[in-house]
Amino acid sequence: VQLQASGGGLVQPGGSLRLTCATSGVTPDHYATGWFRQAPGKEREGVSCITNDDGMIFYADSVKGRFTITRDNAKKTVYLQMDSLKPEDTGVYYCAAVRSKIVIVNGDMYEYWGRGTQVTVSS
Repeated sequence: VQLQASGGGLVQPGGSLRLTCATSGVTPDHYATGWFRQAPGKEREGVSCITNDDGMIFYADSVKGRFTITRDNAKKTVYLQMDSLKPEDTGVYYCAAVRSKIVIVNGDMYEYWGRGTQVTVSS
């Protein structure tokens, strides 16, 4: 399984970005795709997660009401719509996948990782 994150960039506070996580290769029947971020000097944070079958979803409290995760199973792609962005959302965003029927918040449990995409929220 290979993952590729894209869609990052520089945006002003209050702005929006949509991240894309494209999956290729042979994917498990049941898996969860998660978005994680890491800011300089800070630990990695789980942002959101979605399962491929029943669409179970998790959001970190810090992004609830502002971020929306969706999936397109036909394209094996997961999206993260980020609205009302704040400077504290700045960081490198990674997508990852793990064989699971439920959402997984712990990044250490993920088996497959893509390269990150930089998100910078600044005026």
